[in-house]
Amino acid sequence: MRLLAGLFLAVTLAAATGAEAAPAGSGPVNTGHLTAELVSQSQGVAPGQTVWLAVRQKIQKGWHTYWRNPGDAGEPMKLAWTLPAGWRAGEIVWAAPHRLPVGPLMDYGYEGEVLLPVAVTAPAGAQPGATAPIKLAAAFLVCAETCVPEDALLTLDLPVVAGPAPANGKEAKAISRALAEAPRPAGVQAVFERRASGVALALTGPALKGLVGRDAYFYPFASTVIEHAKPQAIERGPDGLTLTLPPGYDFAQARPPARLEGVLVADGAAYQVAAAPGAPPPGAAGLGPPPAKAAGDGLSLAPAAAFAFLGGLILNLMPCVFPVLAMKAAALAGHAGEQAGARRQGLAFGAGVLLTFLGLAGLLIALKAAGAAVGWGFQLQSPPVVAGLALLILAVALNLSGLFEVGTSLQGAGAGLATRRGLAGSFFTGALSVVVAAPCTAPFMGPALGWALTQSPGVALSVFAALGLGFALPFVLVSYAPGLISRLPRPGPWMDVFKKALAFPMYAAAAWLAWVLTVQAGAPALARLLAAAVAVGLAAWLAGAAQRRHAAGSGARLLGAAAAAIALAAAGVAVVAPYAAAGSAPADAGPESAALAEQPYAPARLAELRAQGTPVFVNYTAAWCVSCQVNDRMALSTSRVAEAFRREGVAYLKADWTRRDPVIAADLARFGRAGVPLYLIYPAGPGAPVVLPSILTEGTVLKALAAARPAGGARSVQARNAVVAGA
Repeated sequence: MRLLAGLFLAVTLAAATGAEAAPAGSGPVNTGHLTAELVSQSQGVAPGQTVWLAVRQKIQKGWHTYWRNPGDAGEPMKLAWTLPAGWRAGEIVWAAPHRLPVGPLMDYGYEGEVLLPVAVTAPAGAQPGATAPIKLAAAFLVCAETCVPEDALLTLDLPVVAGPAPANGKEAKAISRALAEAPRPAGVQAVFERRASGVALALTGPALKGLVGRDAYFYPFASTVIEHAKPQAIERGPDGLTLTLPPGYDFAQARPPARLEGVLVADGAAYQVAAAPGAPPPGAAGLGPPPAKAAGDGLSLAPAAAFAFLGGLILNLMPCVFPVLAMKAAALAGHAGEQAGARRQGLAFGAGVLLTFLGLAGLLIALKAAGAAVGWGFQLQSPPVVAGLALLILAVALNLSGLFEVGTSLQGAGAGLATRRGLAGSFFTGALSVVVAAPCTAPFMGPALGWALTQSPGVALSVFAALGLGFALPFVLVSYAPGLISRLPRPGPWMDVFKKALAFPMYAAAAWLAWVLTVQAGAPALARLLAAAVAVGLAAWLAGAAQRRHAAGSGARLLGAAAAAIALAAAGVAVVAPYAAAGSAPADAGPESAALAEQPYAPARLAELRAQGTPVFVNYTAAWCVSCQVNDRMALSTSRVAEAFRREGVAYLKADWTRRDPVIAADLARFGRAGVPLYLIYPAGPGAPVVLPSILTEGTVLKALAAARPAGGARSVQARNAVVAGA
């Protein structure tokens, strides 16, 4: 009996001692959509030693939390520690994330259960036998179709022991496994290089040798270095692989990133990556299939060129080019009855169109290869270019008004010289028509140009050449049609009247560009432009006076020199002068439409509205885009459309691309567009947005708004009003 009693006492004392040594805490805390708990790898910690604690998240099915870089939207877990004096907590060891697509967005995070360890170090002066109270305030953003911020206060009493503490049972195994599976360097060498197709990230090393990597993916630590929602093309090689990453906002800046850091997940393993700029080594790629096509790559060269050609034909019907084409039609009428001269005029016009299209395309391709986020109409995003174009069109209008002459001689120069100048004028008219056509986007143009800008320079130039041929073809065909030419009125006094009448559409175009400049750079830029316009008018008058003096046989050099000097000064005032206001907030140009309550577009705002179950209409537009302005007035600013927005509870986001904006440029590229307009309507529930036509009608908009309503019916009046008001 004494022996049994002794054994019982020894077991009881041992159990009591073990219970005192084990850490005790608050246990699991239910925050609403997840259960959080703070657990320890060991049953205690010795003075000066480190113990691994971990936050366990058990996430409700259908919901998720976020990684350190949440992707396009979201917030990572945040921890606030309350530790005894001298104790220190390290950084979170983040588990490898998963991709969480949400409509057109891509988020990074966790579903189900995840364990995120943190190293906690005790001070050397910690007293064995004491208990360290550890408190942790954890904040989570938990999302499904909606996002809910949730908080948990977690506690843990950690014993201080004299020697190494024993493992804490199953928690020790779980934390050890989380640490073993966490991303690690593992000898991976990485370099990156900016290319026309994207950012080439080459990864090599023993761990990657012979990698299958069918679903390899790079998760960057920084949220702005890549476009998360776009696919990452994979090329496999004997020593590793190369990923082609879609460049993000950081690569559109003057100074691109000096390092590219993140996590590579491939074949179920995760590796930490820290890449420096450099050329990919040969062993990083070459054995795999060609890179995967980007989103929207449903076209090939032949259909893209056909779409571009058709878009070029339709572009002739856009309001942008009416003034220039009418001016050229008047010039063609001057060759009625002279078939050879008309043909030369048509060919010169076509050459001006084609070469200008190719020149703009080459510049656009070069800028994109250098990392700039640009698209069709990019030149009109620059205030100096807008100012210079406004002055050029003003000078053309003054010429049409008869203030001075270009391309002819008042004293009747030789026929050969006049012919050459006439052809030069036709060439210039073709070039000018392309420049002023940039604000318009005809149907079929958007997908064709968006696809072209993702291809090689040669393919892209071919598509732009097809666009130019389509744009030039109608006028060239008219110049080769004897029947049409013969029906034109014979040259006579009416032509001078008609020419002067054509000046007024050009004045209107110059006034419109002045308005665009005001939106871009504010009132000070408009003041400079108006001063320059007065100087251009004076220069044109002096040039006309010099031509009249030259015709009369008197000296005209002084007047001509004065006209040239004033014109250069005007260019300096309006074009060369710095545009300090161009990067600041735009001047208040008034609401685009008094009928619609618009909100400025931002990816975070779009994600927030979608998480609330709100249908969203996104209008990608620009002040210089004539097609956009026509659509706004004719299809988006009617009382029926405004009422439909309110009735269906649809939020209206305006993505203004009047000034350069890499975020908007990236969105356009994501949907296979090279420029504006682009209209998207996101449904109330999950799902991809519907892309509306480039040319809107009221009926098209009303039908799309009705289709976007929530499946359960319309919202309450209060909810609809809150959405429309931007609450």
